[in-house]
Amino acid sequence: MLNQKPGNKIIQILIALVWLINGLLCKILNLVPRHQQIVERILQVEDGRFLTLLIGISEVLMAIWILSGIRRRLNTIFQVLIIATMNTLEFILAPDLLLWKQFNALFAFLFICFLLINEFLLSKKRSIS
Repeated sequence: MLNQKPGNKIIQILIALVWLINGLLCKILNLVPRHQQIVERILQVEDGRFLTLLIGISEVLMAIWILSGIRRRLNTIFQVLIIATMNTLEFILAPDLLLWKQFNALFAFLFICFLLINEFLLSKKRSIS
């Protein structure tokens, strides 16, 4: 990330913040208990605190990976797969627990599009100019 242009750095920071906020605030610090309820429902466990904590730690690590700039394309593909899988499971198994119900899928789709456009279209244009 050190040799990126300022606009690209800002975008990467914003993407990392999505993962950091969801991981640290919503899951690790449990400021949004609905996340643990979703984990419990999808994984069919009674007390999903430990699993929610592990997911939160994974999301914080994702934020760090994004900020590192290491293997950005692999990172983007990994993000897309995680978001698509997670949101599909939530849509099918826990729609009543989602903040925006089924509209969460729309926001996930838009975020996926943003990630792909940023990495595979805009980053090429930034490196050319």
